[in-house]
Amino acid sequence: MQEKYLYEYAIIRVLPQVEREEFLNVGIILFCKKEKFISVRYLLNEEKLKLFSKDADVEQIKQNLHSFEKIAQGTENCGPIALLDVPERFRWLTAVRSSVIQTSKTHPGLCNDLAKTANRLFEELVL
Repeated sequence: MQEKYLYEYAIIRVLPQVEREEFLNVGIILFCKKEKFISVRYLLNEEKLKLFSKDADVEQIKQNLHSFEKIAQGTENCGPIALLDVPERFRWLTAVRSSVIQTSKTHPGLCNDLAKTANRLFEELVL
């Protein structure tokens, strides 16, 4: 019998005008404590973003999304948050915030393959 992994995931959302609470799903964060696994995948559809707000700062949003990825990877030159252990980095990435980039509530699941599950969720929820 193949081992099942308990994981949590959240959807990364961009809210170009936070006060309107309209968002565009742009990525996912998947985390498994047992395997010390964390993955961030994102894709910013600039055309869709401009439909929400023609004044959106696309370059700043791209930089912030890239920071999410670097924090998840534990990149040393990405500041003290990236140096935290995997569960702490996941909790920081999924913390409630009122900024242009937010995440959904976390959702649990079970799977046999964490990387395949991250890909599936990305395709279903973002693409």
